[in-house]
Amino acid sequence: LSLQQDVIAGFLYAILILVVFHPVVDLIDNFNLTYKYAPLIIITLEMTAVEKVEEQLAGLRIAKRSAPSEEPAYLLDMDTSTPAQPGSTRFVAVSCSNKSLRVYDREALRFLREYSGHPGVLSGVRFAHACDSVVFSACSEGTVKCWDVRSATQKPVQVFSGYPSNVFISFDVSCTDLIVCAGTEKVEKDTFLVFWDARGITDCASTTKEPLGVYSESHNDDITKICFHPIEPNLVVSGSTDGLVNVFDINKDNEDDALISTCNSDSSVSSLGWSGEDYKQVYCMTHDEGFCWWDMAQLDTEEPITLLHVLDVRESVCTENHGLHYLVGGLYHEKAGKLFLIGGTSTGNIHLISCGTDGLSLVGTLCGGHSATVRSFCWSPTDESLLTGGEDAQLLLWKPGAVERSLTKKASLKIASSVQKRVRVHNTSLKSRKK
Repeated sequence: LSLQQDVIAGFLYAILILVVFHPVVDLIDNFNLTYKYAPLIIITLEMTAVEKVEEQLAGLRIAKRSAPSEEPAYLLDMDTSTPAQPGSTRFVAVSCSNKSLRVYDREALRFLREYSGHPGVLSGVRFAHACDSVVFSACSEGTVKCWDVRSATQKPVQVFSGYPSNVFISFDVSCTDLIVCAGTEKVEKDTFLVFWDARGITDCASTTKEPLGVYSESHNDDITKICFHPIEPNLVVSGSTDGLVNVFDINKDNEDDALISTCNSDSSVSSLGWSGEDYKQVYCMTHDEGFCWWDMAQLDTEEPITLLHVLDVRESVCTENHGLHYLVGGLYHEKAGKLFLIGGTSTGNIHLISCGTDGLSLVGTLCGGHSATVRSFCWSPTDESLLTGGEDAQLLLWKPGAVERSLTKKASLKIASSVQKRVRVHNTSLKSRKK
């Protein structure tokens, strides 16, 4: 009897849907097909959504500042953990110019612990995607280390060792946490992308993992940036001071087959990432503040893959009286389907820049936070907040419409940075594409 009742209820529900919603669907279809202004209205609605996001970004205000550190240092890179379950604590990990890795509570910016004593300069920090307490850091002495931030020990739970001559200056972890990849500085004539199997990192504490293999033919200079695809674990993009931005499919058997595309930024790559629907676009920034944007979906078509190429963003974006001195990186806003760039001034102002195929435009400027160059940031789509860190040793949390209790602005730090910026400008206009 119960089964018969379920069948009857399902049948009646289907009829209800047809009666109520089918006319509405027909009405929408007829509107799109017959009303000549329908495309304009749809575009207007989309623009309104983008404008709303831009207003939210421009309305970011300081919600929290980290407490001053006993040993001030530049905050060079940062990442936030993905909470294991709703309501659980989120962490922020920051790599510093004094060769230490600091961990904070994300909401309160409360300092939790510090991993110090690294023998070389740190070149990045990344949390595991599936485990919110596991964080990776790469070091110039040729290792990538994995830490458990819930543990008070100073020992890493896993060490990924490179080859004797390796000097790591970039790295990333795949979206499934299965592969770690690090890029090396050029030593003599050699430059490598080094890969490791990251499975079972918490099951074999204090052990050292050897590389799975390397790519050695696709770059001929320092590999400054590596970024895995956000949803496809087999795709990774790398950038170098040789000006090349390479996209690889690491599921292929060898490096030649793995190389999907080679794009030329015409300068030394400082930052890169993925954007667009299904993240089929690649963008990069250069050390001389240039910007390039490519569409990988056009690789197998006759359409050009270059969406935008700006030689010097400082000259193309109007920032009124504030000026634009440098670019920090980019963020893709999924809700708006829009790519934004983060830039700033030497006095700590932060510029939010909107990207379109027709050019770049200033969305807003965040003032009153930092007092020196901003070196790192992390965007949270969950609560539309922004974390920033820089050369004034401050970690700031920005939220829409927030009000800071203490409005004291910290003076600029006059400390020597241990980070050497690699800038090599290339004037060649070579453009290549591999299909």
